[in-house]
Amino acid sequence: MHEQNEDRKDQLQMKQLKNQTFQNWAKTFSCKPALVLMAQTEADVVQAIAMAHKHNLKLRVVGTGHSPSDISCTTGILLNIDALATVSKVDMEALQITVGAGIKLHQLNDLLDHLGLALLNLGSISEQSIAGAISTGTHGTGIKFGILASMVLELRLVIANGEILTLSRESSPDLFLAALCSLGCLGVITRVKLQVVSAYQIKSIQKPIQFKSMINDFGAHVQSADHVRFWWFPHSDNCIVWKGTRTSELPQTTQSDWLKNTLFGVHGYEASLYASTWFPSLVPTINRQIFNLLFSAPVSAIGKSFNVFNFDCLFSQYVTEWAIEWTKAPEALVKLKAFLEEHPKIVAHSPIEIRFVKADDIPMSMSYGHDTCFIGIIMYRPYGMEVDKAAYWKGYESIMMSLGGRPHWAKEHHLTAKDLRERYPQFDSFCAIRSRLDPTDIFTNQYIDRHILESPTMAAKL
Repeated sequence: MHEQNEDRKDQLQMKQLKNQTFQNWAKTFSCKPALVLMAQTEADVVQAIAMAHKHNLKLRVVGTGHSPSDISCTTGILLNIDALATVSKVDMEALQITVGAGIKLHQLNDLLDHLGLALLNLGSISEQSIAGAISTGTHGTGIKFGILASMVLELRLVIANGEILTLSRESSPDLFLAALCSLGCLGVITRVKLQVVSAYQIKSIQKPIQFKSMINDFGAHVQSADHVRFWWFPHSDNCIVWKGTRTSELPQTTQSDWLKNTLFGVHGYEASLYASTWFPSLVPTINRQIFNLLFSAPVSAIGKSFNVFNFDCLFSQYVTEWAIEWTKAPEALVKLKAFLEEHPKIVAHSPIEIRFVKADDIPMSMSYGHDTCFIGIIMYRPYGMEVDKAAYWKGYESIMMSLGGRPHWAKEHHLTAKDLRERYPQFDSFCAIRSRLDPTDIFTNQYIDRHILESPTMAAKL
């Protein structure tokens, strides 16, 4: 009778979905979880973990599924925490806000804007949940600004035994710092307290420059504005430098050229790349044409911070991104350019994105211990078509590895736990905390097996 009551409790507490297939946003990874649970409350999270123990299942949390990797994939329980998106507290004097971990960044941006507040920095998209962004080291750009997790003051974490921990730098620094970039393997984050700032505008100026100019004046560019990023259009010397400066000037609306930006810039680009899947030699020409069409003239704008930071990442894609000490970035880019020139049959889509992040003390952060440059490469999947990326990825990863690079946790890479241990001074300390909080490995999956536990498994690709 007791067992039947427990089964009934399982069935009544939250919505359950069976026979589901999860795909990430780009449709490059998928899995078939035994059960999808839709948590409505923190108590539901505790119950979901209990169910996982009872039925001997693994449990992974999913947000938007925007990560271009199998970090969320599981054959056990997939726990959706979208409903954990309420605001618990706002402190206007201290500029602090406490929110549910399932809130999406775009929801948080709108909420903060309504209050006259904003996040200190932001990445290129705002589709992710705050918990997902924290757990994978999501970042924006600006050499004086840290990853999003560096804004967290406190968080609540439900661990494997069902206990709820409230962690902060003051009360439990080791656990707190480990949880700030935890890859979802320490427990389930349910609530986050953030340090925010008064709302601000960004004045952005985007200019075309040549590759040589980018390299020769690299340091001066990086230090010249609050937020700086480069885009390089491979198989050419074409680059752009984007600089964003905080300003009190009022936002300026600009007329969008739908014909150029959307019809030709998006649909034309996808159609051209589709043709290149049969004729790869078209790619260098496509890269030059998209630069000439959309990026060959200077552009400036003033807007609310989150509107300026974010942009459309277009359509399905493979991406990888590694972090290196920012002073090594010119060497990496010169080597990557030489690699592509030496291997003309290897094609690289545009753009290669170059961003910057301040050093931090978060053990598993890609920016741990030094100011960082992130170099991201991309291969689009036009209309869902597969593209050959293996040789490009291998060459890029070899260059980044040789310079002490650390791969972005949210993005596909091939480093093992042994490789990563050499790149993260606190790797073993993090693993010890993980073992203590999750002794039965309930929060693991193939991704964690490969990259943290030294148990190689294949990724859950389509």
